[in-house]
Amino acid sequence: MSGTALPGRLEVLDPGPMTTVQDGGRPGRGALGVGLSGAADRGAMAAANRLVGNDEGAAVLETTLGGLAVRARRAAIVAVTGPVTTVDVDGSPAGSHCRVLLHAGQVLSVAAPPHGLRNYLAVRGAVVEIHGTDGAVHRAELGSLATDLLSGLGPPVLRAGDALVTGRPAAALPATDLVPPDSAAHTAPVRLPIVWGPRDDWFTAGARRLLAAREWTVMPDTDRVGARLHGPEGLRRARRGEPASEPMVTGALQVPADGLPVLFLADHPVTGGYPVIAVVRRAALDAAAQLRPGDRVVFTAAG
Repeated sequence: MSGTALPGRLEVLDPGPMTTVQDGGRPGRGALGVGLSGAADRGAMAAANRLVGNDEGAAVLETTLGGLAVRARRAAIVAVTGPVTTVDVDGSPAGSHCRVLLHAGQVLSVAAPPHGLRNYLAVRGAVVEIHGTDGAVHRAELGSLATDLLSGLGPPVLRAGDALVTGRPAAALPATDLVPPDSAAHTAPVRLPIVWGPRDDWFTAGARRLLAAREWTVMPDTDRVGARLHGPEGLRRARRGEPASEPMVTGALQVPADGLPVLFLADHPVTGGYPVIAVVRRAALDAAAQLRPGDRVVFTAAG
């Protein structure tokens, strides 16, 4: 792909296993059947954007297990946050969690992190359009550029040859050019605090004890919609049947008929018909977003 074939500031050379465009999402659209979506780890997105002088919820690239390589078509100021990982410019170390200047023609690569799942690449001015190799131009839908894998809203998963167009900077560059990574984010097992309900009364007292007393393992069929969990046994119900469909939130632990919970993440459905035994606290949602297959999880509850 020629470096001048499409407009844009950055060209995707390799998207890795999966890279999407994400931002603050689409709040307040539940009545339309549209979930919030947006960055799975919102703290990491905000940190990357702050480093380059963007609004905290501006559009960034969200990688899954690294592998991303982009070429600068024009000079660009970028930052990579999320789990600590290897960031190279033309094969030389550049560092994560710091501001990086790319000259025209230089290639930035983001490796898979040793722990965690998703990294965030922000570019000064933020991504405002994606020009695909098929000639399609993708812009904001319902006020957001976020790719929602469940609803299909937003641009498709990025492909080699896609070009990223940026807008005007929102603010001057901040005085600081680095942010500390979250050193406590990748302890093993990952501990996630929960609050019980709204349908914990659908489960036996033994199921509640089991959820909060045992380690659960993240299964391979995990994505932005939810993390499927496997444990020593399923959570037993105290009632038959299923509850009426009701609204769902990020962090909900929904339990289908097999008793193995699913932790809802950024692209979760807006409603669901299986009972929710507990919800991960908002402060721990970023840590939940970084769970990768094979990680062990312990849920902690007060009372």
